[in-house]
Amino acid sequence: MALISIRELTMAYLGPPLLDHIDCEIELGDRIGLLGRNGAGKSTLLKILSGKISPDSGNVSIAPGTKVAILDQEVPMDIHDSITNVVTAGVIQIPGHELEDWEIETDVEQILSRMELDGTNRFESLSSGMKRRVLLARALVSKPDFLLLDEPTNHLDIDAIDWLEQFLTKHVSSFMFVTHDRMFLRRMANRILEIDRGRMFDWSCDYESFLVRKEQALATEEKENAMFDKRLAEEEIWIRKGIKARRTRNEGRVRALKAMRAERSERREKLGTSKLQIQDGQRSGNLVIALDEVSFGYQGNTIIDNFSTVVMRGDKIGIIGRNGAGKSTLLKLMLGQLAPTTGNVKLGANLQVAYFDQLREQLDENATVQDNVGDGYDTIHLANGKKHVLGYLQDFLFTPERSRTQVKFLSGGERNRILLAKLFSKPANLVVLDEPTNDLDAETLELLEDRVVDFTGTVLIVSHDRAFLNNVVTGTIVFEPDGLNEYVGGYDDWQRQYQQKSAALLSFSNDKKQLPRSNAGNVVIDEKPRKLKYKEKMELQQLPAQIESLEREIGQLNEIIGNPEFYRKPKTEITAVQDQLKLKESSLRQVYSRWEELEQLEA
Repeated sequence: MALISIRELTMAYLGPPLLDHIDCEIELGDRIGLLGRNGAGKSTLLKILSGKISPDSGNVSIAPGTKVAILDQEVPMDIHDSITNVVTAGVIQIPGHELEDWEIETDVEQILSRMELDGTNRFESLSSGMKRRVLLARALVSKPDFLLLDEPTNHLDIDAIDWLEQFLTKHVSSFMFVTHDRMFLRRMANRILEIDRGRMFDWSCDYESFLVRKEQALATEEKENAMFDKRLAEEEIWIRKGIKARRTRNEGRVRALKAMRAERSERREKLGTSKLQIQDGQRSGNLVIALDEVSFGYQGNTIIDNFSTVVMRGDKIGIIGRNGAGKSTLLKLMLGQLAPTTGNVKLGANLQVAYFDQLREQLDENATVQDNVGDGYDTIHLANGKKHVLGYLQDFLFTPERSRTQVKFLSGGERNRILLAKLFSKPANLVVLDEPTNDLDAETLELLEDRVVDFTGTVLIVSHDRAFLNNVVTGTIVFEPDGLNEYVGGYDDWQRQYQQKSAALLSFSNDKKQLPRSNAGNVVIDEKPRKLKYKEKMELQQLPAQIESLEREIGQLNEIIGNPEFYRKPKTEITAVQDQLKLKESSLRQVYSRWEELEQLEA
């Protein structure tokens, strides 16, 4: 029996329906990634399933005794209470099976312990990331059978996202989530549902398979629409022929033409792609930013200690660190907005800075989209000439009607698109992006990536979006336990280099324990580098065969998963194969890491 059944569900506000007579069955064990463009109705569907709002028509049937909980997209600003009380408010009572006070206290204590939260702390004093963890605890305290997550990775740092992935994998069997984080989507979803122009599409596969199938489906749809439009045009020419043709026309053909006209008028065109374009400013000097032994701290707390770096024109640098580590402080030091405690900061010549603020403080909530972007003017001055602000905003998928809407009525993704439109309306040679990917749909996110890569100027990016960092940056500055460190490449490159460094330090530490000591107890240093031991040499010889075997097995599993017939099998078989693929891929990464480690020692 399905956990949740959706039948003929319809929901509309202004304009075409967001949800237009959709049907869906949700089963135990489904980990559903809910996809769709900004404003497609994803959050609306989650709220309907949670019972927060009611649809215009249709119904949602929830199996008896099933508990459904939701983690909303926005962090409430009006909660002023202890963590314990906030979490307790999430307890779901089922009529006829009400919990006693002591049972509620026990459940709250267990979830606080499991999620490493101190119940005595005040909610309002926490960082945004910790508030999200408390709200997740509130959603989980009743052990829901089905969990709804709306942008769960927003405001979380990379460590917290890793924790969330592991927590959901271990403790939550069935959930539906909306996210802009493609790596989170790849790791967590075993089923994809998509809302597109009011309709619900069940792709019954993981995210990677969805991308392939979606591209094929769009190509087929485009071809079918083109053929339909061609037939319609031919019939329109026929109906407009001379008087003789009209007198002898076939009435059945006329009725068919009327039906074609009606069908064409009801077609909802696919929403276009934002036409993002970063305006190049004056060419900056080769040197953009130089930090020389910079330190900064306050109230006895050292945030940055003796850090030096040089940023050259064209560099695209990602800044990574836990919430509260000092990423914003580092940005302000690099931009000259904050004076270091010690050390020197040098800025290059002719810098024109464009700053994307994750808190959207540059937006006036009570003003319209048009006024926010145009600053009260009707035209925007672009590199290729003037453009009316309404026309410019259409490049960012805002219709004239939507452009006249106050910002406070827009979704988070739409607000981010406004900020991008405002940012890119002015020339710049240094672009600073502070969490630019939050709430953006996949198409806009991918286009933003392309524009940042193509931009000839310099880019500084603070982001927890691992895929975005992989695709865009040329280097990273990372807050680590031993201070700030620099790496070449994106997120995966940092992870690989950090693991190699940690393995080397661990190996050195273990070897140091075996080093001979003098009579005074001091270590006697052997200047010769450590060579491979016999067992390590044998291991190194065997690793290429292991890699070849694993790659062959992964290829075979991908062939199985890539077959459309595979997804008609029972969910248990599908999940078993997908889990096996993840295990093989994890083993391959470990073998590659070990191979590189031994190769370095042999060299």
